[in-house]
Amino acid sequence: MATWRITMFLIGGALIGMSFFASAHTEEFFDSRKSPHGGQMRMTGPYHLELVAKDNEIVVYVMDHADKELSVNGGSGKATIQSGKTKTKTSVKLEQAGDNILKGSGNFSITPETVVTVFIELPEQEAYAASFAPLKPRARLSNKTRDAKREVDSSEGHSHHTQH
Repeated sequence: MATWRITMFLIGGALIGMSFFASAHTEEFFDSRKSPHGGQMRMTGPYHLELVAKDNEIVVYVMDHADKELSVNGGSGKATIQSGKTKTKTSVKLEQAGDNILKGSGNFSITPETVVTVFIELPEQEAYAASFAPLKPRARLSNKTRDAKREVDSSEGHSHHTQH
């Protein structure tokens, strides 16, 4: 009976720990912290993506969960820009423009209503997608997320991220 209780305690602790670190990857968390290149960040699969969008140009920085640059050599992507009340869509091909950079250009404008969906595929990896609202106002953290952010920020080297 004691072994069962210990097992249940350990499983419960693991589940709580996983949800704690998952909360550190919410849109609210990313929107509340400064990104390396001034863009908006999102998590998708094994990646942190940072989108820097301006009229006619999309730049995506690809990083791991510790925000270390990942090579996009041989990779590609696509950005779908959806703008305005008519929800006009524009597709932009993203190509390597640096070690961890995918970049593309097209005929589009970025407004507060614009939503950009980015699809990336790196060699020998599954394809992943993330959705961005580049001009969305910065979020204020709730107390729960603020506590998770403090814990993540204080971890040395974000070592828990490498376990995903």
